[in-house]
Amino acid sequence: MSLGAYGTLCTEVYDLTKPVGQSIGGDLEYYKERLRSCRGRILEAMCGSGRLLIPLAEAGLAVDGIDESPQMLASCQGRCEERGLTPRLFQGKLQELSLSCLYEAIIVPAGSFLLIEDREESVDVLRRFHDHLMPGGRLILDLEMPDLQSLKTGSTGMSTFPHPDGTVITMESRTVEADLYRQVVVTHLRYEKWRQGSLVASELQRLALRWFGIEEFRMLLENTGFSKVTVSADYEYGRAPSHHRQIFTYEANRN
Repeated sequence: MSLGAYGTLCTEVYDLTKPVGQSIGGDLEYYKERLRSCRGRILEAMCGSGRLLIPLAEAGLAVDGIDESPQMLASCQGRCEERGLTPRLFQGKLQELSLSCLYEAIIVPAGSFLLIEDREESVDVLRRFHDHLMPGGRLILDLEMPDLQSLKTGSTGMSTFPHPDGTVITMESRTVEADLYRQVVVTHLRYEKWRQGSLVASELQRLALRWFGIEEFRMLLENTGFSKVTVSADYEYGRAPSHHRQIFTYEANRN
């Protein structure tokens, strides 16, 4: 069992629910359009098992990926090999990001930036992103606000994920902390894998999500050295956010 990481069972659920090329709310189409003009390299931070990285690479973009989870990267690598793709994949924490090249764009889709629980570490990662961009390079990332239900400590949920091999993975979730002052929600997840009525594997995960106010994050980007910051709602570039249930996509340039 693992705690605080995207382990084997979590990766299996991710692969079942987020197959390669699946667009969530229009994010794949949005990122393809915003990156269409890129001629240099692109880095997808927290690339997971390649849901977006692979179709972006198939569209002819030079995409690298980095993720902390070796299980996620192994899945991404396998999916790339099946398609004859050879992107550069790196395993490591964004808090320690130190790669050898500068990028024309760095992207963090699907709200994954929220997984950085500590605020100061979030700021440090933004600085590292800034330093890994070439002059004029762009950072594009998604943020979202927590669902109001998730702010109720003790809230629970149960999901079931059948696997093509006949096994079933169940996932039980429980909100254990909702700290409005720190802007963090912590959920405990328990994964169990069953085969013909017998438990064959289990895994625990501590999932912490930090959220930011819309203008708060704009100021963080500007204080980190980014300019030309725009915020778009629900994958419609230039559409101003109007309520907390929307996805907010930030785009900012390194000078």
